[in-house]
Amino acid sequence: MTTALLIALCGGLGAVTRFILNTSIQRWWNRVFPLSTFVINVIATFCAGVAAAAYAYQTVDEYTYLLFVTGFLGGFSTFSTAINEMVSLARKERFGMAALYCLATILVPLCCVALGWTLIAATR
Repeated sequence: MTTALLIALCGGLGAVTRFILNTSIQRWWNRVFPLSTFVINVIATFCAGVAAAAYAYQTVDEYTYLLFVTGFLGGFSTFSTAINEMVSLARKERFGMAALYCLATILVPLCCVALGWTLIAATR
């Protein structure tokens, strides 16, 4: 039960961090491309790659990995919001932007996970 509560606490911290970063980016970014969600997911996937490699190379224990990835990053990242933003762009008939955002939302985070993993693997 303690682990579940700590994961929930870390998830809450991740959600608050996402809210602050999202609000900060939206204050100065006033364009069609949903940059705030994109940036948040890029950061989250890079951190997930670092954490996964750190766990795989036994730099961090399973408990720390769970709290950070499942808890904090689970609350911080927001794939569902990205999908909703894609649908919103398509409903507004901004099909090119929706396609670009969809492609970027899938490919860039994949590269970020790989980059995060590689960063840790290179230090081994």
